[in-house]
Amino acid sequence: MTTFADLAVPAIRPGDPGYDGARAVFNAMIDRRPLAILRCRDAHDVATAISYARMHDLPLAVRGGGHGVAGNAVCDGGIVLDLSGLKTVTVDPGRRIAQAGAGLLLGDLDAATQRHGLATPLGVMSGTGIAGLTLGGGLGWLTGAHGLACDNLVGAEVVTADGDILDVGPETHADLLWGLRGGGGNFGVVTSFHYRLHPVTQVLAGALTYSWPAAREVLHEHHRFMAGAPDELTSSVSLGVDANGDPGVTVVVCWSGDLEEGERVLRPLRAFGAPLEDSIAPVAYLDWQRLPDAGFPRGRLHYWKSGYLRHLTDTAVDALLAVTPTIPTPETGIGLQGVRGAAARVPVDATAFPHRAQQYDLLILAQWADPARTDELVSWARRAFGAVAPHLEDAVYVNNLGNEGPDRVKSAYGPNRDRLAALKRTYDPANVFRLNHNVAPLS
Repeated sequence: MTTFADLAVPAIRPGDPGYDGARAVFNAMIDRRPLAILRCRDAHDVATAISYARMHDLPLAVRGGGHGVAGNAVCDGGIVLDLSGLKTVTVDPGRRIAQAGAGLLLGDLDAATQRHGLATPLGVMSGTGIAGLTLGGGLGWLTGAHGLACDNLVGAEVVTADGDILDVGPETHADLLWGLRGGGGNFGVVTSFHYRLHPVTQVLAGALTYSWPAAREVLHEHHRFMAGAPDELTSSVSLGVDANGDPGVTVVVCWSGDLEEGERVLRPLRAFGAPLEDSIAPVAYLDWQRLPDAGFPRGRLHYWKSGYLRHLTDTAVDALLAVTPTIPTPETGIGLQGVRGAAARVPVDATAFPHRAQQYDLLILAQWADPARTDELVSWARRAFGAVAPHLEDAVYVNNLGNEGPDRVKSAYGPNRDRLAALKRTYDPANVFRLNHNVAPLS
């Protein structure tokens, strides 16, 4: 490791040991070569690195967990602010607050809070970085009961484009806190997140797997059942194919309340349609959070298409059932993650995250290992999205968004975009933080 120019910030440059590993991100479709990767140790390192990038007019990317499908955590010919070393976490169980460094992964934060029987809503895979997840909203298994990750963000340490280190909270820079709750990395570099915590230790969770002929009835029954379910229940539906190419449907549930009550609530759903497999059982929350990890190893290529499905009409179901048998690999699939309960009741303008109706976050997730199959998988995902797009809202979850152009970015921020643009003018008028799903400053 060498020192970059006259900076006292550890840097990795092309040709240095570890450079290729340091520039690699979760999505192996992204192959970018930065001028330097600066391994920031604290907010002062971040401020120094921002100043250097601005002085030399260099593109500036910010990396937390490096998990975003768009690959915005790394850039060509510029500076990468690598926050992966910022892994400090402190938990105050009395106040039910955690302070978490921006380099933490979900599994790191969950492990720290679970030592006290507490958790904050995060995502659904432990290898995801907390930073990008939270700044984009943060859908997960606790959102029905406790809202999104961004709804539980109560404060932050932020380094601005001018190098100022701000203590952000409801009483200090409340406008910026609003923007951090779903507005992405547009306003500064968050070095520490402060989360509200909730009592969670065990959950009642697992999957109901059905044969393909039952898929239509399963989709409708799940939809009907969840419409009246308590907030403590969150669910998703997965459509995919097995190793033989045979299609199937799986309903995954997670109940985060009293386990006996959960058994009672879930009984009618579990009795429906004679599932081929029922794996629902009490499980430690920490184990549940890391259960999907094996299905999403680093090094695979990813291409995603996404949107919100608010109305599960017969024609929408027809489109999903027609597309599923064409899925090209068992690792690829279509997911419908429920947005409901506490997450759906927040007013649209209360946070930067605007998608507050009860609906599904629909994700077409193509992943593959062989680069020779890239055209095939990308083409399939685009065709599949084209088939379901007429049934989707003009909206998209920013954390699922690839590089799809400015109109899709507008759809991600929806009715809050103008307010975000005004906030951008206040905190980053020069658009220094533009390597993201960018909101340009209001002119």
